[in-house]
Amino acid sequence: MSIAIETVTGAALLPHVPALSRLRAEVFAEWPYLYDADPAEEAKYMAHYADDPRAAIVLAKDGGEVVGAASAQPMASTHPEVRAAFLEAGLDPGEWCYFGESVLRAPWRGQGVGVRFFEAREAHARALGFAKACFCAVIRNANDPRKPAGYAPLDAFWRRRGYLHQPTLTCLFRWREHGDSFETPHLLSFWTKSLA
Repeated sequence: MSIAIETVTGAALLPHVPALSRLRAEVFAEWPYLYDADPAEEAKYMAHYADDPRAAIVLAKDGGEVVGAASAQPMASTHPEVRAAFLEAGLDPGEWCYFGESVLRAPWRGQGVGVRFFEAREAHARALGFAKACFCAVIRNANDPRKPAGYAPLDAFWRRRGYLHQPTLTCLFRWREHGDSFETPHLLSFWTKSLA
């Protein structure tokens, strides 16, 4: 497969919002997020990146079809839950570029797209003048019976990219899982990297 990687910002993001919303909903429905997405909320969320001139979405395209995406945004512009976690830890959110979602459809995994996502987001962060980058990932019980057989966490991949797990640096997000009629809290921990 020939996968093209493209970084888009501002109004150039808007034509991709419907595809990005579907992609987010599809991939985050899987373990470990088990997220039951609301299409209207997804579209609103993805469109917010177009309103931030310093935000970027890295697209993975196969024959023009968007099959993956990864986001980068100054932490000062992202979720208040993320900023609050850093402030409580005595860290300045203004010093960090936050990498939000990184989603890729299953048939295109294992072909180096994840590496290219990180390269493109780190390049965007450096271009904005950031020397630090981070992202967070949901914490699940290793014995959760919903975990698919053979599931391998991405920890080793993230470490190879130079990210360090910060298990005491956490934030709480609420979302609805499949089969639920209400949102429940989910704990996420951060991974950080110096881009200097």
